[in-house]
Parts: sequence; structure tokens; C-alpha cells
Amino acid sequence: MQVDSCIPVIPSADLEKSLRFWVEGLGLTMDRATRQGDKLTACMVRNEHLYFWLNQRAGSPIKPRDYEGIRLYWAPRDLHAPRQRLQRLDHTVSEITDRDYGQSEFLVTDDDGYCHCFGVETSSGAGA
Repeated sequence: MQVDSCIPVIPSADLEKSLRFWVEGLGLTMDRATRQGDKLTACMVRNEHLYFWLNQRAGSPIKPRDYEGIRLYWAPRDLHAPRQRLQRLDHTVSEITDRDYGQSEFLVTDDDGYCHCFGVETSSGAGA
């Protein structure tokens, strides 16, 4: 069996709020929206290479204290551009750190509490 793609399903406490991170912060486009009345309950966010399905998180909108959820590792061409874009949108991002395993990375946590790591090879000159 060959798998051509995978679309992660990302639970969200507030989809409208989450879209700010996914669309404005990461530059993805929203489509295939599903609504119950006026409330957005699910949608696809994508670009030409990536697809994510965001849906309304079941149960309480309050994240349990010990809940880690998903973690995503992003591999942009340029490490500085997404970091600056997320900072302009008032997301708290870490400093860029050169790791001993050969990656330069920064971290950001989105409004649903999910950790996103952005990294490039340190040799590409993208470090701080």
C-alpha cells in the first residue's frame, strides 16, 4: 500500500479564533467550511502542498491541564519570515535556537494550546 498524503484532523475550541493562526499566521487558505446555523464547526485549511481539517473539539472547550494534544513540525524555506509574521499577529514565539542535532528552530503555541515547531537545517544559515 502506498500512501500519497495524510490530512491531520486538528480539534479546536474556537474555530473562528483558530483561523487567525492557520490562515493569517501560516498563510493557508480556508475552504470546505461546515456550519451549524451561524457557527463554524469544521473546515479545510490548505495550500498547494498541505491540508489540515480543523473541527470543533468535542466535550469541554477548556483544555485539560495535562493535555498535550498534537505537535506539528514545520519545515519552511525561510525560518525568519514565518516567525516575524506570527509575532506581528501577537503570537508568542521563542527565539531561534541552533540545536545540536543540526536544526535551527523556534516554537509557538497556538490558541488551542498546540505546539508548533518551525525548523530548518542549521547549515542553511537560518539560525539566529
